[in-house]
Amino acid sequence: MSWLGAVPAWCWWLIAMVLVAGGQQYRVVVAQGETGAARGELSDYRLEVAERDRRAAVQARTEEQRRQAVADEADRKADEKYTDLESRAADAESRAVGLRGEIARLRAGRSATCDTIATQQRQAGATAVVVLGGLLEDADRMAGSCAAALERSRIAGLACEAVVDGLRAKPIQQP
Repeated sequence: MSWLGAVPAWCWWLIAMVLVAGGQQYRVVVAQGETGAARGELSDYRLEVAERDRRAAVQARTEEQRRQAVADEADRKADEKYTDLESRAADAESRAVGLRGEIARLRAGRSATCDTIATQQRQAGATAVVVLGGLLEDADRMAGSCAAALERSRIAGLACEAVVDGLRAKPIQQP
């Protein structure tokens, strides 16, 4: 122990301080290494999350475009059907005008032939033809408007079904 006594006390304190400072420095270096590794992992995680978000946005945009295309196609088909309906309705109206003209001709012919019959019979017959002709014209107009309204409703319903069926065809897939 003689050589231990030769070392002054302040050196022992200095040696102890150097050992403690070295230990602390070692802990700091290890902590910095762990922090660097954690920062690297965090950076990788952020990149991974950003890529996942980008893919999800692309997928959502693609799905939105697909859905819009389905809706646009259904709208286009419905417009075509409406155009066809309008042309058929115009054709039916022109035929109805012809029928109304025929009814008017029959009324006029009926009144001309009835001139030879007794006045009472003529009035009763003419009244019946006029009433029935008027009812026929009204029924024809009403049937045409009802048919057009029902056809428009049917086309709208089919277009709606087409959109829903198209949207159900490919559901959104989660990443």
